[in-house]
Amino acid sequence: MDIKTFTSAIAQIAEEKGISTEKVLESIEAAIAAAYKKDHGKKGQIIRAKLDPKSGEVKFWQVKLVVDKNMIYSERELREEKIPPEPTEGKIRFNPEKHILVEEARKINPKIKAGEELEIALETKADYGRIAAQTAKQVILQKIKEAEREAIFREYKSKEGEIISGICQRIEGKTVFFDIGKTLGILTKEEQVPGEFYRPGQRLKLYLLKVEETPKGPVVYLSRAYPKLVSKLFELEVPEVSAGSVSIKSIAREAGFRSKIAVASEIEGIDPIGSMVGQRGTRVNAVINELGGEKIDIIEYSEDPEKYIANSLSPAKVLEVKRLPKNKASAIVPEDQLSLAIGKDGQNVRLAAKLTGWKIDVRTQETTREEEGTKEEEKGPGSKK
Repeated sequence: MDIKTFTSAIAQIAEEKGISTEKVLESIEAAIAAAYKKDHGKKGQIIRAKLDPKSGEVKFWQVKLVVDKNMIYSERELREEKIPPEPTEGKIRFNPEKHILVEEARKINPKIKAGEELEIALETKADYGRIAAQTAKQVILQKIKEAEREAIFREYKSKEGEIISGICQRIEGKTVFFDIGKTLGILTKEEQVPGEFYRPGQRLKLYLLKVEETPKGPVVYLSRAYPKLVSKLFELEVPEVSAGSVSIKSIAREAGFRSKIAVASEIEGIDPIGSMVGQRGTRVNAVINELGGEKIDIIEYSEDPEKYIANSLSPAKVLEVKRLPKNKASAIVPEDQLSLAIGKDGQNVRLAAKLTGWKIDVRTQETTREEEGTKEEEKGPGSKK
């Protein structure tokens, strides 16, 4: 392979794997150094290689750590075996292949200090032999694989908490694998939406939950059930949210069924609910469609807990909210609004409680009046002084 072909091969590998040319060069240099050491080096040596991609010339160095006598165990300590299991005070066992005394090192480089590395030029060998070439090839492949994994990990780690687009590739048991570009993302059963079905080839938006480093490479965990998926979808659809003029204060979600989202305007004159809904409901409908028809209640956030709790029970109309001790509140609604306020299987009031952080008891005017009447009767005549 001539040097021109070699240089273009490096550039091609870098482009295909999405890693820098410098990383590929580092991998090749490490492989050449390993090959050199296998054929011409000694055990314990640290050998580095430098490749000039323009000329194809390779230079080799042996690297030794410069030490003074205080940094190494003395002959007496070694003889008497007074070396602790763990080296103390940074002391090391002297190895002439890895270390060099500062007095000797200064014969080569007069300005060098203890603790620095000394590079000693080695003779360049043109032929590394068949075994060495095989070693070089294996190291190159391994290093490129490592660099590729590192690049993938860094890229997706920076996208944690973001929405990414994925194509369903395969389903194994209850786990779904999505092609998300340079790697596969995992959607576990816990992060799937109840009642949502996945089929190969289907494209979906997913929340990037976390990226973990494993011996087999980075693992990207995805979610369709995480509450922030809803707020991130609104960020994509509503320019006012991405610009910061409308903020999402809180979100409560029962994935696949219903979500409640509390919004507030950061700039006077902007209607936060109107911004989220969009003209003729285009914006909210785009999010609902992406979530497979999940219902979304958009409510206005308020610093006043009573107003906030009343808003959170939307679409039910609330007449009054009474604050009670221990973060509890009583919401009074008209008789015909009771079932709407509670919701099917208590879903509406449950989500309102999650959204506001208050325990909410929903009751009708009639029930409240009856209870108050009972209390007055219990006091009995003459109870007032």
